[in-house]
Amino acid sequence: MISGTSREGPLQHLIGIGFKIGSALAFTIMGALVKILSETVPIGEIVFFRSLFALPPLLVWLVVRRELPGALHTRQPMAHFWRAVVGLLGMVLNFYALSLLPLPNVTAIIFVSPLIVLPLAAIFLGERAGIYRWSAVGVGLFGVLVILSPNLSGGLSAGDGAALGSVSALSAAVMMAVVVIHVRNLTKTESTGAIVFYFSAYSTLLGLATLPFGWILPGGTTLLLLVLTGLIGGVGQILITQSYKYAPASVVAPFEYTTMIWSLLLGFFVFGDVPQLVVLVGATIVIAANIFVILRERRLGIERDKARKAGTYT
Repeated sequence: MISGTSREGPLQHLIGIGFKIGSALAFTIMGALVKILSETVPIGEIVFFRSLFALPPLLVWLVVRRELPGALHTRQPMAHFWRAVVGLLGMVLNFYALSLLPLPNVTAIIFVSPLIVLPLAAIFLGERAGIYRWSAVGVGLFGVLVILSPNLSGGLSAGDGAALGSVSALSAAVMMAVVVIHVRNLTKTESTGAIVFYFSAYSTLLGLATLPFGWILPGGTTLLLLVLTGLIGGVGQILITQSYKYAPASVVAPFEYTTMIWSLLLGFFVFGDVPQLVVLVGATIVIAANIFVILRERRLGIERDKARKAGTYT
């Protein structure tokens, strides 16, 4: 979760939306680079470079905002570590899925992650949700089953790359949802800068720990792509942060789904992937369920604000 001070006004909202669309493009480009690199570079090595080179943009951004060194102060170093472990597992599963499936397929499956947050928040944070949001979760999961159906129709076997990729992408979505729960707890005492910095720092060390399992010595082009993967990922994180600074989450969140447009374009022009109709249908169902939850949250927020002003909400 990214925190920030929202501003009012259509111009500020447009700026926030622009930052959100930019972050979606950045992370989609990063995913395409990971897919290219995974053909020759071990995933642990990709994780190391993605995490290490995400740090320079972040540190420059914190310097510009004059938040160093205070932004790196933490009261929960071990909580940051465990958040990094879960986040790193999600990253590895996502990268593995990208190595096996077309970019749009992975993107569509990952979209279910925000819906998985709802039951996790109910279990671990005690958050309550009504029948409408639970119904949206069910609809979203049905959309994922639609996406997965061609790849899992024959069962799961070690030699079935499409099936393994599908399961990996879905598992990555679950890990990302767990990360959201971790971050919600961290935001009670930690700054956004600290949360992002310690994730990248710990992930760099954990990625480096995979060195004995067989890294390659990258050539010039491969090294450049590895560095770009990290830099673009770091810039994408900053763009997300800025989007929530200029507009409320309910305004910018739906534009996360422009990721699907970028994925389809990059998948076609870079990898020659023609999207399957079943993937498009499933993705549409999942996105619709997510947007319904976003709009529902916005409506409930408005109702709570009205109740507070009337003195009837506590």
